[in-house]
Amino acid sequence: MKTRKEHDFLGDLEIPDELYYGIQTYRAKENFKITGIPISSEPQFIKAFGYVKKAAAMANRDCGVIDPKIAEAIVYACDRIIAGEFLDQFVSDMLQGGAGTSTNMNANEVIANVGLEYLGFKKGDYEKLHPNNHVNFSQSTNDAYPTALHIALYMKIEEFIAAQEVMVNSFEKKGKEFENILKMGRTQLQDAVPMSLGMEFNAMANNLKEDIVAMRKVMLHCCEINMGATAIGTGINAPEGYAELVTKYLREISGIPVVLEHDLIEATVDVGAYILVSAALKRCAIKLSKICNDLRLLGSGPRCGFNEINLPSMQPGSSIMPGKVNPVIPEVVNQVCFYVMGADVAVGFASEAGQLQLNVMEPVIAFSLFTSLDYLSNAMHTLKELCIDGITANADVTKNMVMNSIGIVTALNPIIGYESSASIARECLKTGKSVHQIAVVEKKLLTQEKWDEIYSFENLINPKFINS
Repeated sequence: MKTRKEHDFLGDLEIPDELYYGIQTYRAKENFKITGIPISSEPQFIKAFGYVKKAAAMANRDCGVIDPKIAEAIVYACDRIIAGEFLDQFVSDMLQGGAGTSTNMNANEVIANVGLEYLGFKKGDYEKLHPNNHVNFSQSTNDAYPTALHIALYMKIEEFIAAQEVMVNSFEKKGKEFENILKMGRTQLQDAVPMSLGMEFNAMANNLKEDIVAMRKVMLHCCEINMGATAIGTGINAPEGYAELVTKYLREISGIPVVLEHDLIEATVDVGAYILVSAALKRCAIKLSKICNDLRLLGSGPRCGFNEINLPSMQPGSSIMPGKVNPVIPEVVNQVCFYVMGADVAVGFASEAGQLQLNVMEPVIAFSLFTSLDYLSNAMHTLKELCIDGITANADVTKNMVMNSIGIVTALNPIIGYESSASIARECLKTGKSVHQIAVVEKKLLTQEKWDEIYSFENLINPKFINS
């Protein structure tokens, strides 16, 4: 195997010549065998680094601090990375020490070696185009990594919102389909008052719509970047005007409305955007998990549960009980939601753990947010396609539950009073008789005509005040 010799201040290493990454990435690959998940598993993150390094090269060129030919080679390499090439060369583990330095150097080395080939030189000929001296010029990990992370999060949140919208649309369709199906509403798992099944599904849709609004808001915080801060925010080693130029170029080439933070020292240590994104994801997960709990309850049975809806049968449910079918899709979505809630805890601890002018824990924040966005997006698509779309209603079951429920006595309060209604409820509980049997047939507290007016489908789901 042909190799090339590379060196850093720790010494020399033989690097296989087919690799586009170099010695610092090689060391990181050996040091951080943690998740087994390389940064290449997040193509948007790699693409974001391509944007960052391209914008930096263009700004450095305009500031006159790197040769235009070198800038051209860097831009060429970045364009290929933005297009999705060389993903297999991004091998650093998602979890790493060093505040993301391994990820930044992985990008610097790959870009340098692709650029060297563009210029007609061999990989590793860093005198001509150097990972640090040229690709990383006017930058440090402390501004390049968080900027790339912000851009990647913005792009991934866009995809996440698209998944939310598809799922919400599915709930809305079921709301329309079930709008004429009468059912009993419940509070504290006890009979409450009637509603339609369509109302229940519309409420689920509207509940989740609120999370789309929340995600759109937190996206804006991802637009605030600290490029030009370099090490701690003082702008050391960056030429005058660079920060503004690199931000302008980033905005143009990425199409993301990034803005330069006004206090780069504050921006370099601040992780507020990540906290907000994580909180919005946790909110979505909690609400979605609650809805999955409701779907499992409403579909419980088929003979000894609610049996109000039928969830699609996806697989046999037991290795011992024939005929059992489990609500496996809502169950797996529940579990994804639990993961997201736990990841939010990790983001919270990592955000608090930064000291002084830098938070070194950004890799675990990135890993937590990326996986939460990916897993929850996948879960929403799965829930929509394999569960919600195929739900059917048991209209006779739900209607019979309503008419046999004691809860419907509540509608008689304005006519016969709370005490008389409570008396009917007690007698129903004791005897098993229906509200209709006691109130209309036996006690004749109201006529059949009045009963029909009060307990019509329209009045049950959109009740009018009737007191006589």
